[in-house]
Amino acid sequence: MSIFSLISSASLLVQIVMALLLLASVISWVFIIRRASILSHAKTELVLFEEKFWSGVDLNSLYREGNAQAADGIDIGGLEGIFRAGFKEFSRLSQQVSADAEAVMTGAQRAMRVATTKEEEMLETNLPFLATVASASPYVGLFGTVWGIMNSFRGLANVHQATLSVVAPGIAEALIATAMGLFAAIPAVIAYNHFATKVESLVTGYETFAEEFASILHRQAHLDASKSETEHRG
Repeated sequence: MSIFSLISSASLLVQIVMALLLLASVISWVFIIRRASILSHAKTELVLFEEKFWSGVDLNSLYREGNAQAADGIDIGGLEGIFRAGFKEFSRLSQQVSADAEAVMTGAQRAMRVATTKEEEMLETNLPFLATVASASPYVGLFGTVWGIMNSFRGLANVHQATLSVVAPGIAEALIATAMGLFAAIPAVIAYNHFATKVESLVTGYETFAEEFASILHRQAHLDASKSETEHRG
């Protein structure tokens, strides 16, 4: 008997289990392909922006360049989005007459933490689904298998002589559910672990950049405060 004939002859509940596992597998692969593309793009953007940032470009020019891109409808996220959030808040607070250097820095760091959290949430999109499929699919498949084997043994009650040829088709169709559960779970668990590691690496890069950028802003904030105090005394 072929696999398709075994599936078509399986009980309704086992067929429903198989359909759910097949659907979970298809959705998982869609998310895997999409998430792989997004994370690869985020890594490329991180490297490119870091190179641009540390090349010695003027920060005001870099910020205005981002404004021009935003005006053109280009969505700015990733590392550049974190930079823009911190720089925008730093500039806004620095323009206040009674601005304290520490208060300015606290606001800029808070803005960058919020932006980093949003980026992390975006990168982790769909990962909970992959984790659920990875952990639940084998048990769902096992449930279908147990139910199918139960039906096979119940069918033996109506048979005068139990032979392997009588039992084998029922057990075979039941085991297909377990196989489909593993088929859905294995790619999901591999992808989840791989993507979780990449997300952690990206977020670490974001946080490291935010700390380094905060150091630059900290020096600038105290320099601006010293200038303001000198002008006030003069």
